[in-house]
Amino acid sequence: MTASMVKSQTKSEKVKTTDKANIKAPTTTITKAGEDENNSWRWWCLLVLVFTITFATRFYKVTEPDHICWDETHFGKMGSWYINRTFFFDVHPPLGKMLIGLSGYLTGYNGTFPFEKPGDKYNETRYQGMRYFCTTLGALIMPMGFDTVYDLTRSHEAALLSAAYLIFDVGILTLNQYILLDPILLFFMMGSVWGMVKISKTTASGQSYTLRWWLWLFITGTMLSCTISVKFVGLFVVLLVGLHTATELWLILGDLRQPIVETVKQIACRALTLILWPILLYVIFFYIHLQVLNRSGNGDGFYSSAFQSRLIGNSLYNASMPRDVAYGAVVTIKNHKTGGGYLHSHFHLYPKGAGARQQQITTYTHKDDNNKWLIKPYNKQETPNGKLQLLRHGDLIRLEHAVTRRNLHSHSESAPMTKKHLQVTGYGELGIGDVNDVWRVVTVGGKVNDSIHTVTSRLMFIHYLQNCALTSSGKQLPKWGFEQQEVSCNPNIRDKMAQWNVEDNQHKLLPNVNFSMYAPGFIARFFESHAVMLQGNAGLKPKEGEITSRPWQWPINYRGQFFSGNSYRIYLLGNPIIWWSNLIFLVLFMIVFLWNAIVEQRRAGQTLLTSTDPRDSSTGSKEKSSVMSLQAAAWLFIGWILHYLPFWAMGRVLYFHHYFPALIFNSMLTGVMFDYIIKNLPKYLQHILMGLMLSVIGYSFLVFSPLAYGMSGPLANEKNSTMYGLKWLSTWEF
Repeated sequence: MTASMVKSQTKSEKVKTTDKANIKAPTTTITKAGEDENNSWRWWCLLVLVFTITFATRFYKVTEPDHICWDETHFGKMGSWYINRTFFFDVHPPLGKMLIGLSGYLTGYNGTFPFEKPGDKYNETRYQGMRYFCTTLGALIMPMGFDTVYDLTRSHEAALLSAAYLIFDVGILTLNQYILLDPILLFFMMGSVWGMVKISKTTASGQSYTLRWWLWLFITGTMLSCTISVKFVGLFVVLLVGLHTATELWLILGDLRQPIVETVKQIACRALTLILWPILLYVIFFYIHLQVLNRSGNGDGFYSSAFQSRLIGNSLYNASMPRDVAYGAVVTIKNHKTGGGYLHSHFHLYPKGAGARQQQITTYTHKDDNNKWLIKPYNKQETPNGKLQLLRHGDLIRLEHAVTRRNLHSHSESAPMTKKHLQVTGYGELGIGDVNDVWRVVTVGGKVNDSIHTVTSRLMFIHYLQNCALTSSGKQLPKWGFEQQEVSCNPNIRDKMAQWNVEDNQHKLLPNVNFSMYAPGFIARFFESHAVMLQGNAGLKPKEGEITSRPWQWPINYRGQFFSGNSYRIYLLGNPIIWWSNLIFLVLFMIVFLWNAIVEQRRAGQTLLTSTDPRDSSTGSKEKSSVMSLQAAAWLFIGWILHYLPFWAMGRVLYFHHYFPALIFNSMLTGVMFDYIIKNLPKYLQHILMGLMLSVIGYSFLVFSPLAYGMSGPLANEKNSTMYGLKWLSTWEF
């Protein structure tokens, strides 16, 4: 109603209008109550339907095949290590693996199965509990998705279709049924979004500071912390919730009916529950992780010598060894950078084209005898018996490899990978070489005559003739170097990667001291763990013969991935009907959103020209519903963007399953947009189109479900195959 019409209304008309409103009020209230009850009944019926279909499809054949599938070999093994309290290295935070280990422990698994390789039979191993646990979390994604879309749109149709898109995707089904981090990650991610929407709904209904409001804030903060504690990609949903919260606070600030103090209180409450609480939980998860894994394992070498001294069974745990380093000592030398390996050699030579064909020198992150070196004077083959001579800052030395008896050596040849550096080799016979075996040892920040100490002294080895620093370049050698790290000699002697420390130290003439006093506390280990994980993540490279993918391939369902081969085949691939229609609705959203933005801008200009008060223009319930749907779609689109686009900038190896968090947002967006498009059609036509859509994706699920539940017999390109005619792209391998 325009401002002029409001002004022309007489006093008597206002009274009549008020009276009519008062007369109709009880009827309107009764009608609204009836509608609310009906909506609640429909919501509960649909939720039960979603639960039933979800759990029926997820738990069908959940224990088949009864052998290791794909990455179960990693995460099942890590669950075993938690049960056995054995320390290991992984590029992901610990919560997901801890939960897998806990579920196995609580269901009778004893942690002894080796999980060596995909295809190995479980036999009598009680692996089922871990699969049931992961599948349960994966199954809860769909009901949460249903309720999230309903709260965003108040549309049963949009919520049901969104849930159906999640339920009937065979790719999500495949990821849900195995001992993997993915169902755990997706559960916590969906829980974070669900909580975000519940907070917004509770705040909008005027229930701020109630018990219900606080509960949803803490649930959301917990879910956020758990998401990023499973994988670092959980940061993307943290950004989404942060953006949504900031937008909501901005709207509260702009509400002139509320005092400024209200905004301050809202900010404080959300900072407590959505920032400080998740950080505290995250630290607690790592504390539990480091307390449980207190025994030495195969991941020790990725961490500093001081870190290793806290691990029971490690050579440095409660270790007694000489404090000082002396000539004649047999030592291991560890690169001081985060995740640095041990100075290492073996009998193999550099190949032709990789410098001089002399013995390879590398760094290796695992402990073995090929990491041991003998410290000798630069001008003598050995020190006189019974004479002790400490190693000091500035001394000239030779390092003889204890196993192969060749000396650490460098010369003017280029390094095999880092061409600006010089090659480092093992040279000589029985410890006798030449002048290129001589190195000056210096301590970082040291002075003349300072003695060198085990573990705590940071050392540099400067080549006597070439004046270059022994360094670990961080580059991985090819197969001929067993994919170990390159060691080279850097002419830039200020190289931070050229710092080392002595770890193991054996000498008959030196007294031993206990090294427990140098063991770091929790905070130091917490930060070192993160530095090692981040470095490991950045350096991930594909294994030989492994199928990797690029982000452009994911939305179009370009290529899947085998979970199980041989006679019982499981193939991770999205339902093509769902994935390709997702792309269509993604494009439709962008077109509709842009068109609406243009229309709104033109409408605002028209309002200014006609001097109309925009507050007087009443919108119908359908228009309000459309606005709500479009806003919901916009947030889901932002969720898709945040969980997809960052992968384009990542240099690490990527896999098909990395797209599934983004897929969940895209699937919910499809449900919202389909409902938005058909909303203005006659009811009977809406029902026909919705039924048709559900029928198509349900049927496509039945057709492609063998990809998840297991295929046997001929491949899809053979006429007698049960999947014949379904290989729609040549890149699909089933």
